[in-house]
Amino acid sequence: MINKQSQRGFGIIAALIIVVMLSAFAAAIMRATGGQQAAANLDLLSANAMQAARAGTEWGLFRALVQNNCNVNQQLNFRAVDRFSVTVNCTFIRVQEGETTPGVPLKKRIYTIDAVACNTAGPCPDNAAAATPEYVERRHVATACATEAGGAC
Repeated sequence: MINKQSQRGFGIIAALIIVVMLSAFAAAIMRATGGQQAAANLDLLSANAMQAARAGTEWGLFRALVQNNCNVNQQLNFRAVDRFSVTVNCTFIRVQEGETTPGVPLKKRIYTIDAVACNTAGPCPDNAAAATPEYVERRHVATACATEAGGAC
């Protein structure tokens, strides 16, 4: 026969072990959920950065092709809308290809529009902010051609 005095307190130890194991399990689930939430947030910021970079490219193409204005380091500020800044660089080269009429060369401009969007207040890319875990940056580049007379290539 087993003495009841020797078995006393076993239920408390078993309950403590179960509580500790459940606490560890809950902490692991919270940690995994937090990581997934951070990854989903960065994915959303990445998509917004790409759209901001595309908007910068479209704006640069409009300025180059319609307004005949190609500048470097133009800043677009979308901070009020989606917390992004965009740096747009426009460069072009002049080429002569073919002739408009015999003896008159056809002069063209080849534009390259480079837009970099990032979620900082300053110009992009921001090397100082790139070390932070919530920093997102996307680049979008477009190339276009126009004649110096304003027509399409």
